[in-house]
Amino acid sequence: MSKTPSEALAFLETVHPYDSLPRDELVRVATRFEPKAYPAAAPIYTRGDVLAGLYLIMDGTVEIKDASGTVVSELASRNSFGERGLLVDGLAVTTATALSDCRLLILPGDEFRRLMQEQPVFARFFTRGRFADPRRGDVAIQKVSELMSRPPVVCAPGDSVRQAASIMRERHVSSLGVVDGERFLGILTTRDLAGRVVAEGLDPETTAVAAVMTPDPVGLPAEALGSDILHLMLERRVGHLPVVEGERLVGMITQTDLIRFHAISSAQLIRDVAAAETPEEMRDFTARIPQLLVQLVGANNAHEVVTRLITDIADSVTRRLIMLAERELGPPPVPYVWLACGSQGRQEQSGVSDQDNCIFIDDSVEPEDMPWFTQLAAKVSRGLDICGYYYCPGDMMATNPRWCQPVSVWRSYFQDWIAQPDPMAQMLSSVMFDLRPICGASSLYQDLQSETLEEASRNSIFVAHMVSNSLKHAPPLGLLRGFATIRSGEHRNQIDMKHNGVVPIVDLGRVYSLYGQLPAVNTRARLLGAEEAGIISGAGARDLIAAYDLIADMRLRNQVRQVRDGRKPDNFLAPYDFGDFERSHLRDAFVVVRTMQSALANRGRAPV
Repeated sequence: MSKTPSEALAFLETVHPYDSLPRDELVRVATRFEPKAYPAAAPIYTRGDVLAGLYLIMDGTVEIKDASGTVVSELASRNSFGERGLLVDGLAVTTATALSDCRLLILPGDEFRRLMQEQPVFARFFTRGRFADPRRGDVAIQKVSELMSRPPVVCAPGDSVRQAASIMRERHVSSLGVVDGERFLGILTTRDLAGRVVAEGLDPETTAVAAVMTPDPVGLPAEALGSDILHLMLERRVGHLPVVEGERLVGMITQTDLIRFHAISSAQLIRDVAAAETPEEMRDFTARIPQLLVQLVGANNAHEVVTRLITDIADSVTRRLIMLAERELGPPPVPYVWLACGSQGRQEQSGVSDQDNCIFIDDSVEPEDMPWFTQLAAKVSRGLDICGYYYCPGDMMATNPRWCQPVSVWRSYFQDWIAQPDPMAQMLSSVMFDLRPICGASSLYQDLQSETLEEASRNSIFVAHMVSNSLKHAPPLGLLRGFATIRSGEHRNQIDMKHNGVVPIVDLGRVYSLYGQLPAVNTRARLLGAEEAGIISGAGARDLIAAYDLIADMRLRNQVRQVRDGRKPDNFLAPYDFGDFERSHLRDAFVVVRTMQSALANRGRAPV
């Protein structure tokens, strides 16, 4: 494989963080990359090998496995890999294999390390996300607001000690804030109950909380740093610190919160899931995902990093459930592949996700083999539900016999949907264009994916229907620079950041990928690929990507706020709870989406 520096430069200009390097630095770096081609199934490196450098995918798909042989990711164009080993000792900590014919660019290790030292934007990119920015694991520089795991649990000063103890037991907490209306008066801990009530022989029924609480305890504002918590806890020898705003109690930090912060990372959750023996064990680990979301967003990770890490956990849960099911059912009668669709397929899961999945089975399957796959689907889908990935409301799951079929049947599905694109076919084909193999023989799908993209893109009637379908979800724009909020019900005066925020952009990306026969499934990768292929202009792509980033980021930050308030995260946001600045930018982002929708509707297949 040969590639001139100018061609490498043109490619790097479309890849972050290279697109943010100074121009002279970018030109220099382009000359240092070494091109190399790998055929399908060829090993790129094995765990323990000395790494040739940082690998950047131009074309093709690469599979990454961990030390246990578990597939941890499948990477496509513009994805990098190998940085984890380069950041440590230069040895590979994973195994990389070409899933399809690949063209890669390799940046020598010494050049990678030079950029890490000299270019802050480069260093920030490669020390965040999957391989964890070390600062994110340093509690000392986290804000107090990022460490609070729940709203404070409180009692009144006149409550009896027995009542207070009952509240602690019911809410599973070791301390209570003592408040009189909005005014914070003191703190009562289990240590106080032992030392000031039980040890002194006081009657818990008649003793008031005010008599045994610690009055006017030292507190911290939400803007304080974790280092302030550590210093105060050590100096005062306390295990609980209130978080205050003026005279109002807004949270409580405990030693348990600090331990929890250190214990939770996507890598740790994946390791825990991989060792679990039952869905119930996995549920204990996936229950930590909301707190992980708080940490990832609080550390200012980009939304595509956060959703990728959250999706990686879902992938690991799915693979582990499949492994446990196969252990019980015995080996599969014929090869198959389990695929995710929807947000998991696009690697865009947030704090709330259902399950969307299907099974492709080798055409050698016999009728008597099908019960094995029916049982597999039932066990895995039930396990996913136990772990918090609730059943798909539209029954887009492998438990539905329609979505557990041989490859030949799937091929006929796609051909029928393309030939007769009625509304149901549009909906189904939209979902199926987001498929991504999770476990099994991925080759059963890859050939069909490229075949389907090519056939669908040639059918102008199908393309027109897909364009029409992509315009059904409108951004929530009202008159006079306002928002079209929900008018009644539980979510009155809110906007749906999924169906009216993210989904319109997901739909646009899907149509662009159809136009260009782009194999990428991730929305952001589709938008970047559409720009490179000339489907949309550079200016249009940059505006749409910026709009997508803002909308997706606000959706995640709103979910984090819900978690901190002790609520279950959802997709509904009250725009007027935000300041004028954020509302203005959010509305501008929606305007960009609507403009790109209009351009798509008016110009058909012409670049926009």
